[in-house]
Amino acid sequence: MNLIERVEQSRLPVMPFAPDGLGIGVVGAGFIVRDCHLPAYREAGFRTVRITSRTRSKAEEVASLHQIPLVTDSLDELLNHPEVAILDVAVPPGDQPELLRQVLRHRACNGHLRGILAQKPLAMEPREAAEIVKMCADRGIQLQVNQNMRYDPAVRASKYLLNERTLGEPVLATINMRAVPHWMPWAKGGRSLATYIMSIHHLDCIRYWLGDPVRVLASTRPDPRTTFHHSDGLNLYILEFENGARASSWDDVWAGPVKEGAAPAITIDYRIEGTQGLAIGQIGWPGWPERVPSTLKFSTINDQSDWKEPKWTTAWFPDAFAGTMAGLMVALESGVDPDISGFDNLKTIALCESVMRAAAEHRVMDPQEILDEMQVS
Repeated sequence: MNLIERVEQSRLPVMPFAPDGLGIGVVGAGFIVRDCHLPAYREAGFRTVRITSRTRSKAEEVASLHQIPLVTDSLDELLNHPEVAILDVAVPPGDQPELLRQVLRHRACNGHLRGILAQKPLAMEPREAAEIVKMCADRGIQLQVNQNMRYDPAVRASKYLLNERTLGEPVLATINMRAVPHWMPWAKGGRSLATYIMSIHHLDCIRYWLGDPVRVLASTRPDPRTTFHHSDGLNLYILEFENGARASSWDDVWAGPVKEGAAPAITIDYRIEGTQGLAIGQIGWPGWPERVPSTLKFSTINDQSDWKEPKWTTAWFPDAFAGTMAGLMVALESGVDPDISGFDNLKTIALCESVMRAAAEHRVMDPQEILDEMQVS
Protein backbone atom coordinates (compact mmCIF):
# COMPACT_ATOMS: atom_id res chain seq x y z
CA MET A 1 0.00 0.00 0.00
CA ASN A 2 1.12 3.54 -0.64
CA LEU A 3 1.14 6.18 2.09
CA ILE A 4 -2.38 7.47 1.44
CA GLU A 5 -3.78 3.93 1.55
CA ARG A 6 -1.94 3.19 4.79
CA VAL A 7 -3.27 6.38 6.39
CA GLU A 8 -6.81 5.53 5.27
CA GLN A 9 -6.45 2.01 6.67
CA SER A 10 -5.08 3.29 9.98
CA ARG A 11 -8.40 4.90 10.91
CA LEU A 12 -10.05 1.49 11.37
CA PRO A 13 -10.20 -0.15 14.80
CA VAL A 14 -8.70 -3.55 15.49
CA MET A 15 -11.71 -5.85 15.65
CA PRO A 16 -12.19 -8.97 17.79
CA PHE A 17 -11.79 -12.38 16.17
CA ALA A 18 -15.35 -13.26 17.17
CA PRO A 19 -17.45 -10.06 17.11
CA ASP A 20 -20.53 -11.87 18.40
CA GLY A 21 -18.68 -14.06 20.90
CA LEU A 22 -19.33 -11.90 23.98
CA GLY A 23 -22.86 -10.88 24.91
CA ILE A 24 -23.39 -7.22 25.80
CA GLY A 25 -25.81 -5.97 28.44
CA VAL A 26 -26.66 -2.26 28.24
CA VAL A 27 -27.59 0.01 31.15
CA GLY A 28 -29.31 3.14 29.87
CA ALA A 29 -31.58 3.93 26.93
CA GLY A 30 -30.88 7.57 26.18
CA PHE A 31 -29.66 9.29 23.03
CA ILE A 32 -26.08 8.03 23.20
CA VAL A 33 -27.24 4.40 23.40
CA ARG A 34 -30.08 4.68 20.90
CA ASP A 35 -28.29 6.73 18.23
CA CYS A 36 -24.59 5.89 18.71
CA HIS A 37 -23.74 2.73 20.67
CA LEU A 38 -26.32 0.35 19.26
CA PRO A 39 -26.20 1.38 15.57
CA ALA A 40 -22.39 1.05 15.69
CA TYR A 41 -22.57 -2.33 17.46
CA ARG A 42 -25.07 -3.69 14.95
CA GLU A 43 -22.90 -2.57 12.02
CA ALA A 44 -19.85 -4.24 13.62
CA GLY A 45 -21.69 -7.52 14.27
CA PHE A 46 -21.60 -7.26 18.07
CA ARG A 47 -24.32 -9.11 20.01
CA THR A 48 -26.43 -7.08 22.45
CA VAL A 49 -28.48 -9.46 24.58
CA ARG A 50 -30.12 -7.37 27.32
CA ILE A 51 -30.99 -3.76 28.14
CA THR A 52 -32.33 -2.00 31.22
CA SER A 53 -33.18 1.60 32.07
CA ARG A 54 -34.85 3.57 34.85
CA THR A 55 -37.75 4.07 32.43
CA ARG A 56 -38.88 0.71 31.12
CA SER A 57 -40.85 2.21 28.23
CA LYS A 58 -37.67 3.86 26.89
CA ALA A 59 -35.77 0.59 27.17
CA GLU A 60 -38.57 -1.24 25.35
CA GLU A 61 -38.55 1.36 22.57
CA VAL A 62 -34.78 1.06 22.11
CA ALA A 63 -34.89 -2.75 22.31
CA SER A 64 -37.54 -2.86 19.58
CA LEU A 65 -35.59 -0.44 17.38
CA HIS A 66 -32.35 -2.45 17.66
CA GLN A 67 -33.68 -6.00 17.98
CA ILE A 68 -32.47 -6.58 21.56
CA PRO A 69 -34.17 -9.78 22.75
CA LEU A 70 -34.98 -8.87 26.35
CA VAL A 71 -35.65 -5.81 28.52
CA THR A 72 -35.01 -6.31 32.24
CA ASP A 73 -36.60 -4.40 35.09
CA SER A 74 -33.41 -3.94 37.10
CA LEU A 75 -29.64 -3.93 36.95
CA ASP A 76 -29.52 -7.04 39.14
CA GLU A 77 -31.80 -8.92 36.78
CA LEU A 78 -29.62 -7.96 33.83
CA LEU A 79 -26.42 -8.99 35.62
CA ASN A 80 -27.91 -12.34 36.59
CA HIS A 81 -28.16 -13.37 32.95
CA PRO A 82 -25.21 -15.67 32.09
CA GLU A 83 -24.88 -14.33 28.53
CA VAL A 84 -23.89 -10.86 29.77
CA ALA A 85 -20.10 -10.96 29.55
CA ILE A 86 -19.73 -7.19 28.95
CA LEU A 87 -21.67 -4.42 30.66
CA ASP A 88 -22.10 -1.24 28.64
CA VAL A 89 -22.86 1.56 31.11
CA ALA A 90 -24.44 4.69 29.66
CA VAL A 91 -25.75 6.78 32.56
CA PRO A 92 -25.00 10.37 33.66
CA PRO A 93 -21.57 10.84 35.27
CA GLY A 94 -23.07 11.76 38.62
CA ASP A 95 -24.84 8.37 38.75
CA GLN A 96 -22.08 6.23 37.26
CA PRO A 97 -19.74 5.66 40.27
CA GLU A 98 -22.46 4.29 42.56
CA LEU A 99 -23.88 2.16 39.76
CA LEU A 100 -20.42 0.71 39.11
CA ARG A 101 -20.01 -0.02 42.82
CA GLN A 102 -23.29 -1.90 42.71
CA VAL A 103 -22.10 -3.88 39.70
CA LEU A 104 -18.78 -4.72 41.32
CA ARG A 105 -20.55 -6.03 44.43
CA HIS A 106 -22.68 -8.38 42.34
CA ARG A 107 -21.93 -12.08 42.18
CA ALA A 108 -21.72 -11.88 38.37
CA CYS A 109 -18.22 -10.48 38.84
CA ASN A 110 -17.18 -13.88 40.15
CA GLY A 111 -18.68 -15.62 37.14
CA HIS A 112 -19.75 -14.56 33.68
CA LEU A 113 -19.16 -10.77 33.77
CA ARG A 114 -15.70 -10.05 32.38
CA GLY A 115 -15.60 -6.44 31.23
CA ILE A 116 -17.20 -3.02 31.63
CA LEU A 117 -17.38 -0.17 29.13
CA ALA A 118 -17.95 2.99 31.21
CA GLN A 119 -18.76 6.47 30.00
CA LYS A 120 -16.42 9.38 30.29
CA PRO A 121 -15.98 11.06 32.64
CA LEU A 122 -15.48 7.96 34.72
CA ALA A 123 -16.29 10.17 37.73
CA MET A 124 -16.45 13.89 38.42
CA GLU A 125 -13.94 13.61 41.29
CA PRO A 126 -10.41 12.19 40.75
CA ARG A 127 -10.35 10.12 43.94
CA GLU A 128 -13.71 8.58 43.11
CA ALA A 129 -12.44 7.65 39.65
CA ALA A 130 -9.36 6.03 41.18
CA GLU A 131 -11.55 4.08 43.61
CA ILE A 132 -13.60 2.62 40.74
CA VAL A 133 -10.50 1.66 38.79
CA LYS A 134 -9.03 -0.11 41.82
CA MET A 135 -12.29 -1.95 42.51
CA CYS A 136 -12.38 -3.26 38.94
CA ALA A 137 -8.77 -4.42 39.18
CA ASP A 138 -9.41 -6.12 42.53
CA ARG A 139 -12.39 -8.00 41.08
CA GLY A 140 -10.54 -8.99 37.90
CA ILE A 141 -12.92 -6.98 35.68
CA GLN A 142 -11.45 -5.27 32.62
CA LEU A 143 -12.50 -1.62 32.52
CA GLN A 144 -12.58 0.36 29.27
CA VAL A 145 -13.52 4.07 29.25
CA ASN A 146 -15.52 5.38 26.32
CA GLN A 147 -13.16 8.17 25.19
CA ASN A 148 -14.61 7.81 21.72
CA MET A 149 -12.87 10.77 20.07
CA ARG A 150 -9.80 8.51 19.85
CA TYR A 151 -11.77 6.53 17.27
CA ASP A 152 -12.70 9.47 15.08
CA PRO A 153 -11.17 8.55 11.69
CA ALA A 154 -9.13 11.74 11.29
CA VAL A 155 -7.86 11.58 14.87
CA ARG A 156 -6.69 7.99 14.37
CA ALA A 157 -5.12 8.78 11.01
CA SER A 158 -3.23 11.66 12.61
CA LYS A 159 -1.98 9.31 15.31
CA TYR A 160 -0.62 7.05 12.57
CA LEU A 161 1.27 9.96 11.02
CA LEU A 162 2.79 10.76 14.42
CA ASN A 163 3.68 7.13 15.15
CA GLU A 164 5.37 6.75 11.76
CA ARG A 165 7.27 10.04 12.22
CA THR A 166 5.83 11.19 8.88
CA LEU A 167 5.60 14.69 10.36
CA GLY A 168 8.96 14.40 12.12
CA GLU A 169 9.17 15.32 15.78
CA PRO A 170 6.00 17.02 17.05
CA VAL A 171 6.38 20.73 17.75
CA LEU A 172 2.86 22.11 18.27
CA ALA A 173 -0.67 20.67 18.25
CA THR A 174 -3.71 22.92 18.51
CA ILE A 175 -7.47 22.28 18.66
CA ASN A 176 -9.91 25.08 17.92
CA MET A 177 -13.50 24.35 18.98
CA ARG A 178 -16.20 26.88 18.17
CA ALA A 179 -19.35 24.85 18.74
CA VAL A 180 -22.49 25.17 20.84
CA PRO A 181 -23.30 21.93 22.67
CA HIS A 182 -26.71 20.87 23.83
CA TRP A 183 -26.15 20.58 27.57
CA MET A 184 -27.99 17.56 28.95
CA PRO A 185 -30.18 18.16 32.05
CA TRP A 186 -27.73 16.22 34.22
CA ALA A 187 -25.02 18.83 33.50
CA LYS A 188 -26.84 21.38 35.66
CA GLY A 189 -25.47 21.73 39.16
CA GLY A 190 -22.31 19.67 38.68
CA ARG A 191 -18.88 20.79 39.87
CA SER A 192 -17.70 21.04 36.26
CA LEU A 193 -19.41 21.93 33.01
CA ALA A 194 -17.04 22.25 30.06
CA THR A 195 -13.92 20.64 31.54
CA TYR A 196 -15.23 17.20 32.47
CA ILE A 197 -17.90 17.09 29.73
CA MET A 198 -16.42 18.77 26.62
CA SER A 199 -12.73 19.50 27.17
CA ILE A 200 -12.19 15.94 28.36
CA HIS A 201 -12.45 14.86 24.70
CA HIS A 202 -9.66 17.19 23.60
CA LEU A 203 -7.43 16.58 26.61
CA ASP A 204 -7.63 12.84 26.02
CA CYS A 205 -7.08 13.30 22.29
CA ILE A 206 -3.91 15.32 22.90
CA ARG A 207 -2.67 12.63 25.31
CA TYR A 208 -3.39 10.04 22.60
CA TRP A 209 -1.35 12.01 20.09
CA LEU A 210 1.55 13.32 22.17
CA GLY A 211 1.67 11.47 25.50
CA ASP A 212 1.43 12.92 28.98
CA PRO A 213 2.19 16.60 29.59
CA VAL A 214 4.17 17.80 32.59
CA ARG A 215 2.69 21.28 32.95
CA VAL A 216 -0.78 22.78 32.43
CA LEU A 217 -1.72 26.47 32.12
CA ALA A 218 -5.39 27.38 31.90
CA SER A 219 -7.94 30.16 31.90
CA THR A 220 -11.71 29.77 31.99
CA ARG A 221 -14.89 31.83 32.22
CA PRO A 222 -18.65 31.18 32.27
CA ASP A 223 -20.61 30.83 29.05
CA PRO A 224 -23.00 33.82 28.82
CA ARG A 225 -25.64 31.70 27.08
CA THR A 226 -25.82 28.98 29.73
CA THR A 227 -28.24 30.24 32.39
CA PHE A 228 -27.52 27.80 35.22
CA HIS A 229 -24.58 28.44 37.53
CA HIS A 230 -21.19 27.20 36.37
CA SER A 231 -17.60 28.38 36.39
CA ASP A 232 -15.92 26.56 33.50
CA GLY A 233 -17.89 27.40 30.37
CA LEU A 234 -15.15 28.51 27.96
CA ASN A 235 -11.81 26.78 28.51
CA LEU A 236 -8.44 27.92 27.19
CA TYR A 237 -5.45 25.77 28.09
CA ILE A 238 -1.84 25.07 27.16
CA LEU A 239 -0.04 21.78 27.75
CA GLU A 240 3.75 21.54 27.95
CA PHE A 241 5.65 18.30 27.31
CA GLU A 242 9.05 17.25 28.56
CA ASN A 243 10.37 16.81 25.02
CA GLY A 244 9.59 20.44 24.17
CA ALA A 245 6.33 19.88 22.33
CA ARG A 246 3.40 22.15 23.13
CA ALA A 247 -0.35 21.75 22.68
CA SER A 248 -3.34 23.98 23.26
CA SER A 249 -7.10 23.96 22.86
CA TRP A 250 -9.60 26.79 22.75
CA ASP A 251 -12.88 25.16 23.81
CA ASP A 252 -15.39 27.88 23.03
CA VAL A 253 -18.99 26.79 23.70
CA TRP A 254 -20.22 30.37 23.23
CA ALA A 255 -18.92 30.68 19.64
CA GLY A 256 -20.34 34.20 19.41
CA PRO A 257 -24.05 35.08 19.40
CA VAL A 258 -24.78 32.52 16.69
CA LYS A 259 -27.90 31.34 18.54
CA GLU A 260 -29.06 34.91 18.95
CA GLY A 261 -28.99 35.95 15.29
CA ALA A 262 -25.39 36.35 14.19
CA ALA A 263 -24.17 34.38 11.19
CA PRO A 264 -23.12 30.84 12.16
CA ALA A 265 -19.43 30.11 12.46
CA ILE A 266 -19.31 26.62 13.95
CA THR A 267 -16.23 24.44 13.58
CA ILE A 268 -13.86 22.08 15.36
CA ASP A 269 -10.52 22.00 13.61
CA TYR A 270 -7.00 21.04 14.57
CA ARG A 271 -3.45 21.38 13.38
CA ILE A 272 -0.38 19.29 14.16
CA GLU A 273 3.00 20.75 13.22
CA GLY A 274 6.18 18.71 13.21
CA THR A 275 9.77 19.21 12.15
CA GLN A 276 9.12 17.42 8.84
CA GLY A 277 5.51 18.29 8.03
CA LEU A 278 2.08 19.34 9.22
CA ALA A 279 -1.44 17.90 9.34
CA ILE A 280 -4.71 19.85 9.35
CA GLY A 281 -7.99 18.26 10.31
CA GLN A 282 -11.63 19.18 10.78
CA ILE A 283 -13.97 17.24 13.05
CA GLY A 284 -17.40 16.47 11.57
CA TRP A 285 -19.28 16.22 14.88
CA PRO A 286 -20.98 19.67 14.74
CA GLY A 287 -22.89 18.40 11.68
CA TRP A 288 -24.70 15.71 13.70
CA PRO A 289 -27.38 14.28 13.23
CA GLU A 290 -26.02 14.10 9.69
CA ARG A 291 -23.19 11.58 9.34
CA VAL A 292 -20.36 14.01 8.58
CA PRO A 293 -16.90 12.43 8.25
CA SER A 294 -13.98 14.31 9.73
CA THR A 295 -11.34 15.35 7.22
CA LEU A 296 -7.55 15.38 7.15
CA LYS A 297 -4.87 16.72 4.87
CA PHE A 298 -1.13 16.64 5.43
CA SER A 299 2.06 17.74 3.75
CA THR A 300 5.74 17.04 4.40
CA ILE A 301 8.98 18.64 3.29
CA ASN A 302 9.23 15.87 0.66
CA ASP A 303 5.86 16.66 -0.94
CA GLN A 304 6.91 19.74 -2.95
CA SER A 305 4.18 21.85 -1.30
CA ASP A 306 1.39 19.40 -2.24
CA TRP A 307 -1.32 18.27 0.16
CA LYS A 308 -2.18 14.62 0.58
CA GLU A 309 -5.84 14.08 1.44
CA PRO A 310 -6.99 10.61 2.51
CA LYS A 311 -10.72 9.91 2.10
CA TRP A 312 -13.29 7.87 4.04
CA THR A 313 -17.02 7.73 4.69
CA THR A 314 -16.92 6.75 8.38
CA ALA A 315 -17.62 9.45 10.97
CA TRP A 316 -17.09 10.08 14.69
CA PHE A 317 -20.83 9.77 15.43
CA PRO A 318 -21.85 6.94 15.42
CA ASP A 319 -18.99 4.84 13.96
CA ALA A 320 -16.39 5.55 16.66
CA PHE A 321 -18.49 3.79 19.28
CA ALA A 322 -17.74 0.42 17.72
CA GLY A 323 -14.04 1.13 18.27
CA THR A 324 -14.20 1.60 22.02
CA MET A 325 -16.24 -1.59 22.46
CA ALA A 326 -13.93 -3.45 20.08
CA GLY A 327 -10.95 -2.37 22.18
CA LEU A 328 -12.51 -4.02 25.23
CA MET A 329 -13.42 -7.17 23.32
CA VAL A 330 -9.91 -7.52 21.91
CA ALA A 331 -8.48 -7.14 25.41
CA LEU A 332 -10.76 -9.89 26.73
CA GLU A 333 -9.88 -12.19 23.84
CA SER A 334 -6.13 -11.68 24.19
CA GLY A 335 -5.79 -11.25 27.96
CA VAL A 336 -4.20 -7.78 27.80
CA ASP A 337 -5.31 -4.40 29.13
CA PRO A 338 -7.82 -2.45 27.00
CA ASP A 339 -6.46 0.38 24.90
CA ILE A 340 -8.36 2.98 26.98
CA SER A 341 -8.11 1.20 30.31
CA GLY A 342 -9.30 2.65 33.58
CA PHE A 343 -5.71 3.10 34.74
CA ASP A 344 -4.80 4.96 31.55
CA ASN A 345 -7.91 7.12 31.81
CA LEU A 346 -6.96 8.34 35.28
CA LYS A 347 -4.28 10.41 33.54
CA THR A 348 -7.00 12.11 31.49
CA ILE A 349 -8.99 12.73 34.68
CA ALA A 350 -5.83 14.24 36.19
CA LEU A 351 -5.57 16.58 33.18
CA CYS A 352 -9.19 17.69 33.60
CA GLU A 353 -8.59 18.44 37.26
CA SER A 354 -5.34 20.23 36.40
CA VAL A 355 -7.19 22.54 33.99
CA MET A 356 -9.80 23.36 36.62
CA ARG A 357 -7.26 24.07 39.36
CA ALA A 358 -4.85 25.96 37.09
CA ALA A 359 -7.68 28.29 36.09
CA ALA A 360 -9.19 28.67 39.56
CA GLU A 361 -5.87 29.11 41.42
CA HIS A 362 -4.02 31.04 38.70
CA ARG A 363 -0.99 28.77 38.74
CA VAL A 364 0.83 26.25 36.59
CA MET A 365 -0.23 22.70 37.41
CA ASP A 366 1.74 19.46 37.19
CA PRO A 367 -0.79 16.64 36.55
CA GLN A 368 1.37 14.37 38.68
CA GLU A 369 0.12 16.36 41.68
CA ILE A 370 -3.39 15.05 41.00
CA LEU A 371 -2.15 11.51 40.34
CA ASP A 372 -0.31 11.59 43.66
CA GLU A 373 -3.56 12.54 45.40
CA MET A 374 -5.20 9.58 43.68
CA GLN A 375 -2.22 7.42 44.70
CA VAL A 376 -1.57 6.53 41.06
CA SER A 377 2.04 6.14 39.98
